Amino acid sequence: MKTKKVIVTLTCAGALSGAAWAASGPGFDDPDNWPQYHRSFNAWRFSPLQAINRDNVGRLKVAWIHQPGNITHGIQATPIVIDGVLYYVSANNNVWAVDAASGRTLWRYEAKLDPLAKQTFYAAASRGVTVGRGKVYLGTLDGRFVALDQKTGKELWATQLTDLKTQYGALFSAPPQLAGDVLFGGTTGGDQPISGKIYAVNADTGKPAWTFEILRDDPESWPGDSRKRGGGSAWMPGTYDPRSDTIYIGTSNAAPDYFNADRKGDNKYTASLLALDPKSGKLKWARQEIPHDSWDFDSAYEALMVKGADGEDVIVHLNKSGFVFVMDKDDGKLENVWQFAQHVNWVKGIDPKTGRLIDPIYPEEGKKKLFCPNLLGARSWNHGAYNPGTGLWYSHAMEVCNEVVAGRDDPANLTAISSLSLGIDEIKLVPPPADKPHGRLDARDPLTGKVKWSIRYDMPPLSSVLTTAGGLVFTGDMEGRIYAYDADDGKELWRFSAGSGLRGGPVSYAAGGRQYIVVPTGLGSHAPGFLAGAYPQIKDLPGGAALIAFTVD
Repeated sequence: MKTKKVIVTLTCAGALSGAAWAASGPGFDDPDNWPQYHRSFNAWRFSPLQAINRDNVGRLKVAWIHQPGNITHGIQATPIVIDGVLYYVSANNNVWAVDAASGRTLWRYEAKLDPLAKQTFYAAASRGVTVGRGKVYLGTLDGRFVALDQKTGKELWATQLTDLKTQYGALFSAPPQLAGDVLFGGTTGGDQPISGKIYAVNADTGKPAWTFEILRDDPESWPGDSRKRGGGSAWMPGTYDPRSDTIYIGTSNAAPDYFNADRKGDNKYTASLLALDPKSGKLKWARQEIPHDSWDFDSAYEALMVKGADGEDVIVHLNKSGFVFVMDKDDGKLENVWQFAQHVNWVKGIDPKTGRLIDPIYPEEGKKKLFCPNLLGARSWNHGAYNPGTGLWYSHAMEVCNEVVAGRDDPANLTAISSLSLGIDEIKLVPPPADKPHGRLDARDPLTGKVKWSIRYDMPPLSSVLTTAGGLVFTGDMEGRIYAYDADDGKELWRFSAGSGLRGGPVSYAAGGRQYIVVPTGLGSHAPGFLAGAYPQIKDLPGGAALIAFTVD
């Protein structure tokens, strides 16, 4: 795979060129650990460690490799590291505790799953665990929250929250998150004919605390009985801000995805960012980013929190549509909308003051239409990273479109647990008009979208991004190459061939007096399968599953 670096000479206010800087507060605290999914509640995916930096990253060597032995869908997790122990999950809810300095297995938990889990569409997919309160928490492929003893891996409690038979295999592919003594999370289900929900339990006992019905009970928003099968689940991890005692979590598209004739209205609260009270589950505020979503443009991605132009905290929120929404974290008031994708044709634009869709083009029954971005989005769920030293947000992008013929779901095709309600007669991923399909890693001002530098890849990378105080950006591609780039200018400083592509989240931590970079490898998830329509060579890429740790001697 060839890569091409394009340097765009735009300045970024507040950028720092060196690594010799320090700060405190969210994003900087607990520097030796990676204690939660995005490391900090502001979703930066930034490590304050700088023992590995621009000057010595070229000397990175493999310290250890941990192979779980099950390679279905690769490793999609972001590891959690606390006090020298690394916790992660591999396919089919296999949880591992590993010595973070040596890679030695400390304990393993293999979930005893309901056999029905094998019939679900998202079978095997496991994206992480959560650690806290002396426990390791897991969302399972058969619809449960499970708590394990942090020291031994022994199961402490398990709570069944969904019914696979009646909810079309709605399950927890992402790890539930902690909000004090509450454990919360949503299921798969944006493309399934169900009504999306967010579940919460007591984190110590597993006793159900509350359930939030995502789809608004309003006949104007959901006419007839369309709400009963309207999709809209929250399938990626939310974040919890302890300062304001608020959960932020995004929701997915409405269903059927492309056939919208039976769900007129704005379809609240699909394709929305929600702010919830963790104790009661009540809605504080919501911003619906894609009203009447008819393109599979979920808003389920991370709620990045940075300082706004006036020093206030704002949320920067990318969704699949190719646009980024900047909003006040306390009330969701819109401050800006900027275009993230190069190829956007489903709408002429989005009003940056009101969020109004400008002249959207909708799918039509029996008529082939081209939509850019494609149903995987301008970026898939692989997360970006923000570096407070450079003031830049580093995120992958993909420029791939799809041709869609909308069609009414055949009830005969909605009988299996694995059924999806896509509302299509035909779909095919294709190149953008007058361009080749490709991917990018962009370094941008998160408030305005201005590009500092950009790297183009032949195939879109599906790895999340890590950035560090050492002035580095780490990521990887679908062919298994792991990269370290200079955070200031995008210069490639190091690369390593892992043998199979990347889908999970790289992390950094310190153990035994050394800084480590740990990268989950093994190409997986359903995204490569969809992308094979535009990239036939994906079918020949090898699978795998290995957690690889690097350090500098």
